Parts: sequence; C-alpha cells; structure tokens
Amino acid sequence: MNVIIITLGMDVFDTQFSMRGGTALRAGSLQAALLDRLTRTFGKTPDQATPRDLFDALSLAVHEELMVRWLATQRRVANAHVKRVCYLSVEYLPGRSLLNALYSLDGELVHEARTTLKDMGYDLEDILAQEIDPGLGNGGLGRLAACFLDSLATLQYPAVGYGIRYDYGIFTQVIGADGGQRELASSWLKLENVWETARGNVRYTVRFGGRSVAATPASAAGEARPAEAHRWVDTQDIYAIGFDQLVPGNRSPTVNHLRLWSGRGITPFHIDAFNSGDYDAAVREQVDAKNLSRVLYPDDSTRQGKELRLKQQYFFVSASLQDILATHLREGRTLASMPEAISIQLNDTHPALAIPELMRLLIDEHGLKWEESWAITAGVFAYTNHTLLPEALETWPVALIERLLPRHLEIIYLINRDFLAALEKHRPGDVDAQRRLSIITEGEERRLRMAHLAVIGSHHVNGVARLHTELMRKSVFAGFVDLYPERFVNVTNGIAVRRWLKQSNPGLSALLTQRLGFSWENDLEELSRLTGAADEPEFLRHFRGIKRTNKQRLAAEVMRRTGVELDVDSMFDVQVKRIHEYKRQLLNLLYVVARYRRIQRDPRGVMPRSVLFAGKAAPGYFMAKAIVKLINNIARTINADPDVRELLRVVFLPDYDVSLAQKIMPAADLSQQISTAGMEASGTGNMKLALNGALTIGTLDGANIEIRDHVGEENIFIFGLTAEQAVAARAAGYRPAAELERNPELREALELIDSGHFSPSRPDDAKPVVRRLLEDGEPFLVLADFASYAAAQDRVDTLYAQSEEWSRKTALNCLNMGYFSSDRSVREYADRIWDVRPVL
Repeated sequence: MNVIIITLGMDVFDTQFSMRGGTALRAGSLQAALLDRLTRTFGKTPDQATPRDLFDALSLAVHEELMVRWLATQRRVANAHVKRVCYLSVEYLPGRSLLNALYSLDGELVHEARTTLKDMGYDLEDILAQEIDPGLGNGGLGRLAACFLDSLATLQYPAVGYGIRYDYGIFTQVIGADGGQRELASSWLKLENVWETARGNVRYTVRFGGRSVAATPASAAGEARPAEAHRWVDTQDIYAIGFDQLVPGNRSPTVNHLRLWSGRGITPFHIDAFNSGDYDAAVREQVDAKNLSRVLYPDDSTRQGKELRLKQQYFFVSASLQDILATHLREGRTLASMPEAISIQLNDTHPALAIPELMRLLIDEHGLKWEESWAITAGVFAYTNHTLLPEALETWPVALIERLLPRHLEIIYLINRDFLAALEKHRPGDVDAQRRLSIITEGEERRLRMAHLAVIGSHHVNGVARLHTELMRKSVFAGFVDLYPERFVNVTNGIAVRRWLKQSNPGLSALLTQRLGFSWENDLEELSRLTGAADEPEFLRHFRGIKRTNKQRLAAEVMRRTGVELDVDSMFDVQVKRIHEYKRQLLNLLYVVARYRRIQRDPRGVMPRSVLFAGKAAPGYFMAKAIVKLINNIARTINADPDVRELLRVVFLPDYDVSLAQKIMPAADLSQQISTAGMEASGTGNMKLALNGALTIGTLDGANIEIRDHVGEENIFIFGLTAEQAVAARAAGYRPAAELERNPELREALELIDSGHFSPSRPDDAKPVVRRLLEDGEPFLVLADFASYAAAQDRVDTLYAQSEEWSRKTALNCLNMGYFSSDRSVREYADRIWDVRPVL
C-alpha cells in the first residue's frame, strides 16, 4: 500500500514536554508522573488519596502524553496535505479509556502501573473500575464505530470521528421485582471526565424553524449570487460546542480524535425574565439547547420525541460539516478540492441530513452554483447500510421537515427532481420505478426516505457482510443498483483486536504473544500461523486453563450482580445483544424451557449448562420489554428448582455495556447467533466470541456465513432456514400452529409459558409473547426453526462431553478469525471507498 511519510523528528515532542515541565511518559517514569499529578493537580498526598483520586491522577498523566502525540499527529497530517476521513455516527461505544491508553502507549506501562499501585496498597483492576463507561451508543452500530476509530489510528490514517456528547447517553437498565426492565438516567458525566477536552473555541451556530426566502441578486458586498441561493431567516439558533476524546493507535505514534457536540443556548440566561418572576422563561433557551444532547435515542413514541430525534440528527451533522469546512478552508484549500481532500462516511441513515446541509452551506453560505455544489457533495459522501428491516429504514414526515428545516426540504425536492429526471432518461415512462425510488413517498402522509437520500447523494454504498450486501442489492436497493451498479460494494465488519482480545483476555493474549510475538496485535491474520497448535496437547491444556480462569472471573461478576452462583464446569451458553424479535432471544428461551422439562423427566446424562442473557430493550419497544420480563421470570423459576438447578442455570445480566462484555466474551463456551436468516446485517458479537474461543450455534445469516467459511463448517453449529427459504416460507403463508402440531416438545414448552408457570402471581405476563409467536405470518419464524435448533443443541451437548475435541475446535475458531479484524475492514474502506493513505 502507498503511504505518505512526513519526518518531523523528536523536536515536536521535546518542545511540548519542555513547555509543561515534564518528560515523555515512558516505562520507568509512570510513578513520578502519577505522584506529580496527584499532588500538584488534586492536592492530595498518597495517604489521603481515594481510588477515584488515583484514577484521575493516573488518567491525567496518560492523557497529557496522548495530547502531545495528538498535536504531533495534527501537524504531521496538515503538512502532508492529504485526504482525511470524517466518520459521522450518532452512536459510539468506546468503552473505558485508561487501560486502552496505557496499552497503546507502551505495554510495559500496564505492568508499571500495576506495580506502582500495588506499592500504594491498591490493585490496578480496582482503579480501572473507577471509570464509568461512556454511554454513547446502544449496540453494534456504536461499537463498530469505536472499533473503526481504533483501527484508523492504529493504521495511521488521518481521521476524525463526529457524534453527540450525550449527557446521559443510553439508559441504565435495572430489573424490577416483576422481572421487567426499568430505565434510569445514566449520568456517565456525573464526575469530571479527564478523558475529554472542552473546545470552547470550537462552536458553531445551528438553526431550526423559520422560513426560506430567495436571496437578493447581489450580496451586500455587491457580489453576484447564484440563482439557487436562499436566505434562511427567523430561525431559532443554538450553539454546538465541541468536546474531544483522543483515540490512540496501538503501538503507533498516531492519535486521532472523536469530536462530540454538546448543545448550549446562545443567550443562556435571561435576567429580565428572571427578575419579573418568570424563572422558567429565564432558562428555557438553555434547557431547549441542552435537550439536543441530553440522551441517546429519545423515545419517539410521542410527537415531542420524534421532533427531538430529528433535531438531534441535524444538530450534529450541521456542526460537523461546519467544522469540516472550517478545517478545510483554514488549510488554504478550495471548496472545489473537497472530494480530493475529504471522505465523509455516513454510518447508517442517522447522518443523512448531512447531504442537504452541505448543499445549503455551499450554495447559501459560500455562493457556489447548484451543479458545482452537487458534484462536491456526491464526491465526498459514502453511506454504510446496516439493516434491511423496513421499520429500521428511517423515514420522516415531510410536514415535520418543513417546519423544522424548511430550507433543507427545498434542497431535497431539487435533489429528487434531478434524480427523477435521470431515472426517466434511464427508464422512460416507468412511473412505478419513479414511485419506488423517489426520496418522497406519496400517500396520506408524505414522508422522506432517508436511505434513498443517502444512496442518491453518495459515491459508494456498502453493506457490512457478504450476504447482507447481496440481499441489499437484490431487495431494498435493487432499483438503484440498476442505475448505479458500480456504487454498491461490500465491506464485512470487523472488531478491534486490542479491545476484544489483548485487553479483554490477557491470558490468551499472553499465550499468543509467547508463540507469535506482538505482531498479531496489528495483524490478526498472523494467528493462522498457529493453527497447527490446535493439535498440540500442551497448547490445548493452556487454552483450557485460560478459559476456566475467565469463567471464574465471570462467575464472580454474575454472583456480584445477581446473586446467582454458576458452576464453572458447566457450559457457559451466551446470548448477549440488543433485545429484538429478529435476534430471537425467544427461540433460545423456548429451548431452555424444553431442556428444563427434559431434566425434570430424566436428568441422567444431561450436560450441565449455564445460560446467560444480556441486552437492553428500547424503552418504547413493548415486545422487547416483554421478552426481558419473560427471561427473568423463567430464570427465577428454574434457579429456584432444587431438582434442576444443578444441571441448568439461567441468568439475565442487567445493564449490558462494553466493560461487562469484556468479561463475558472470554468466558463463553457457546455463542448464540440465531437471528432469522436474512435479517442480521452482520453482527460483531459473533466475531468477538469466536475470537475468544467460543463455538457458534447460528443461522446462515450476516457474518455467520463468513465465520463458517473461515473456521470450517465442522467447527460451527449451523441450523435453520436459509434466507431464501425464509422468504419462501412467508410467501407460502407461514402458520406457526402447524409447527406445534408437528413438535410435541415445542408445544409443551409454549403451553407451560402460556400457563403462567413462570410468573404464578402474574399469570398473564407472558400471554402477549405467546400470542405474537402464534400469529399467522409471524415474520421471525421462531417456531419454524425450533426443531432444527434443538437438534443442533443436541450436537453441542455431544461435543461438549468430549473435552479434548471441544478444546481443539474452540482453538481452531480462535486461530482462524484473523479475517475479522476491524483493521482489515478499515483497509478495505480506505482502498475501495475513501481513497486515503496512511501518514507515517
């Protein structure tokens, strides 16, 4: 690969360190740096310091080192005059920062931190636990974005991430006495966040409402304006204030940043209103502005919630684009050169308003003509599609856009006009194609299709797994593929190896490093060199010992959180992901109940199993919340049954986040990836679990297919309908009741749930779930796949009883997962979509 090398020497580092009166943070200097920050910044002696004080002082010392490297990175990139990646995502799930930063700077610093803190009477793990996970995402979308930022920095690509600095982020999940989910505000910012830098001078005005009027033929300075230019007047304005989180590369001098926007009122306090007694009016502007960055995904079941979601999306893309343009122009570049200087990736449709916003900025603010502006816009944007589910492909009422963003609606109409004209040339007189592909739907309520806007305004559109991209091309975007066949590509997702193996599984990481050196950390495909070790008894003995240690660690966490004791010799059967019907936690649950009844009838020969669930249900998603309640009620009943609990335990771990996932993934024996075929775009939990030595039971969906191809079909448990068979079953008029007639074990399990056996004081709790499963045409085909799933589970039991063979297959899963690194994904984006090069 071509790279750009800019040599600055050590003068940048030396200058920065001399300015702050310190020395570069290297192995051997951490103790001095920690004590210095503890005394000089926090005014504490080691004897007075609390664990939080030590966390803050250590984090500050590390953050200062990263800041110096960030400054050097910015200068190196600016001098290289190269193309940057700007990644726009409404979600990020970065996880905790301290351990990641220590490892990225120098692996020896982790050992030194542990030794230094031990001398002070503390364990490093206890200090690391003081950090609160940033709740800036909900699931795979946000974790993928964080993995990509890690890989961009590690591979030394010039990049900036953009998002929203949510005050409360995703909610804290608690489980009530009835087993149901309750949501509490998650104040991850309740203590000072030493990992962010407030950029008070990085502020942009974001506008809403008002009206759009044609610009006068000439500006105040007498310059001609393009005919398309408009003025957006009588708006309600707020500030977007930037906060930066540094993103270090692993064993790399590059430190990029994630810039998050927080809303602020332009006039934060109206003294006249306060003095007149109208205290609410005195701060209303500030409250309204802050609401834009208050929570991730406000419940959109209300009109106010829908409006707030739309305003959030525009707020962050407007601020981000203004920042991108300011940086571009500050470097002396022309607007026309933007496609050669910037690549903007839209992570799903949430940032799709960036397309009309860039058009507005170029035309109305910078005086460019429509054709030139569109060439720039279509040249900088690329779009990643993450779902084929119709309900997840965002649409917005035209009336809402018209009220909040009137100028943008005008621009979208013009984009649609030009698109339909091009479609007419390609397919003359095809009114049906125009109706299907138009950005604007017609009907009782006209709506904007944001995915269509993203496709039309982007130079590339990618799916995130081979099957997903194939289905995307054949189904939801088939008409666009006919127009732009070269625009659609696949980039299979990947995961950040540093987070999900090096940090999460130190025992396995050390074993791999002992055999391979450190090369695998930045080149996961190095693992394939070790596949022969899966036949070495000594290697497998170490591999099993590491897994057992990880299971002990997770069992302790389960006991702490739930009071349920797990047998570490039992199989740890794991399904951890967002709660959704298509992910089919219900299929897993039905099998758990069937297994429960089998044990009750005859426990002889049954392999002990601990079934672990974790994940959050969206606050407004009734069925998902009903599934959470059912999981907890079934768990409570089974765990209390003395005749069963030695052979079967069920646990729901509340408030699933990155830090909890880092304990679950290394401990899992079985990875449940059982979505309805054709509905999971990719998945990344499947990759994390397999990399850490869990065998997958799954459908041929998402990246499961590619995992099977890499680990070998003999080392994975595949079951169920294929995507094509699922489509055919629906088309044939799928009847769940017919499945009950064919499968007595399934019928018994469903009847037991429906009877109220698992919630005797609330016998009707499970009835909505049962009714949903029995609806004719039930779209997720849960009952249709049960028999195949149960048969696959029987194969799992048989193999688990053969401990040597199970260990061999788990080792092969781990060692054949090299393809699924986010480093590989990012290289593919860089080469095939962004056309960017590393700056070394």
